[in-house]
Amino acid sequence: MVGPSSVMAPPLSLRLKYMSLGVLVLQTTSLVLTMRFSRTLKEEGPQYLPSSAVVSAELLKIVVCTLIVFVQNDLKVGAMNQQLKVEIVDKWTETLKLAIPAGIYTLQNNLLYVALSNLDAASYQVTYQLKILTTALFSVSMLGKKLRTPQWLSLLILMAGVALVQWPLESVGDSEQKVLSSTSQFVGVMAVLMACVSSGFAGVYFEKILKETKQSIWLRNIQLGLFSFIMGSIGMLVYDGESVSRAGIFQGYSAITCVVVVLQALGGLVVAVVIKYADNILKGFATSVSIIVSTLISYFILADFNPTSVFFVGALLVIAATFLYSYEVKTPIANAMTV
Repeated sequence: MVGPSSVMAPPLSLRLKYMSLGVLVLQTTSLVLTMRFSRTLKEEGPQYLPSSAVVSAELLKIVVCTLIVFVQNDLKVGAMNQQLKVEIVDKWTETLKLAIPAGIYTLQNNLLYVALSNLDAASYQVTYQLKILTTALFSVSMLGKKLRTPQWLSLLILMAGVALVQWPLESVGDSEQKVLSSTSQFVGVMAVLMACVSSGFAGVYFEKILKETKQSIWLRNIQLGLFSFIMGSIGMLVYDGESVSRAGIFQGYSAITCVVVVLQALGGLVVAVVIKYADNILKGFATSVSIIVSTLISYFILADFNPTSVFFVGALLVIAATFLYSYEVKTPIANAMTV
């Protein structure tokens, strides 16, 4: 005889799956659009420092993960402190392994601000899907994963789609404006490409570490966040030290800046939930929805994007490649489907 709990289990699981994906779409789209909006918003006074926003996001991520570990220890401070000491301080060699991906993630997060300061949200979203390619290549070389023929085909389609999205078109206007626009787009595209490479390597490296140990993902995120916070702070003082000493770390912060920081901090936690409850096909669907929503909002609300037939063809190819690749992969690859 089937009990009530077993009858209700599938619907609950299904609800959790689609709920987690809905949150992923919302977080992905909101982060890109708010980050783009915050970098193009004209306000009085100095603009906020991207390096400061990255450091703030890492600090918030550490706080959130620490609270989760606190809850897992039945709200006992002593038990939580003991676990953190054993897993982070006593096992310092394991903790030290996170320094490499932390440094790369810090670089990647700063590059995304550069990219969205120079590219519209739609072009950024599509181009950034090249991280699927870099993650796949690093997975083959570092984890020994095997890709099937349809997967290789999807990667070729992905590259073709991104190439079409970034295909240079004749722009109307004076020559000086054309040069400025071309230069800005070049800087943005290069920042995205560097972020894709760093995302692929750091994601696979982090996945390798997770598979070699039994620590919870929340503890690993605390370790990762600590190194990212330290490296981000050093980078902020080196590159923006003069601005920080003159106007402070939180110069230019506004409500929209705080939203960007929160969305960036929660991104990794959302991905962890999606990996637990969803599959790659639905994650591919979430990625596609994010691209479409970002394109529509970028055109109708932000008014910084003029779609062309070439862009639409390229975007469709990227979406198709995402589905094809996701359909064939049986185990999730860290960060391949995240922002």
